[in-house]
Amino acid sequence: MPYKEREIEKMYYTIGEVAKQFDVSTSLIRFWEKEFDILKPKKNRKGDRFFTQKDLDHLKIIYHLVKERGYTLKGAKQKLKENKQDVIDHVQMVDSLKRVRQFLVDLKQQLDWPTPSFHYHFQLRISLYRLSQTLPYAL
Repeated sequence: MPYKEREIEKMYYTIGEVAKQFDVSTSLIRFWEKEFDILKPKKNRKGDRFFTQKDLDHLKIIYHLVKERGYTLKGAKQKLKENKQDVIDHVQMVDSLKRVRQFLVDLKQQLDWPTPSFHYHFQLRISLYRLSQTLPYAL
């Protein structure tokens, strides 16, 4: 039976790691925490914030609304209040499409090589399989 690689996920992320992941400042993360009640990172006695995967998912939604879609904070709060599930579904679809696009760009670059080998085709099949396993939606 072949060994299946699993990606190891951290349970908690520091505010610096989160800020780096979203390419924003730590002060913006703290500001969003005050503004959006769906963000509730754990804090230790020192007051250091530790974000769970759920917090990262909520931050991804906030980032999508405010930074990518251009909502004001008031508009983003209203959107989350009215249609939180629709926003979540939209963000997941956008993420899936970004992964597909990146895969296709990588594939195009690989196909531009002079002569693909057997090894190349084998790697391509593995990549396609892994991509199909990561997509939450059937496209």
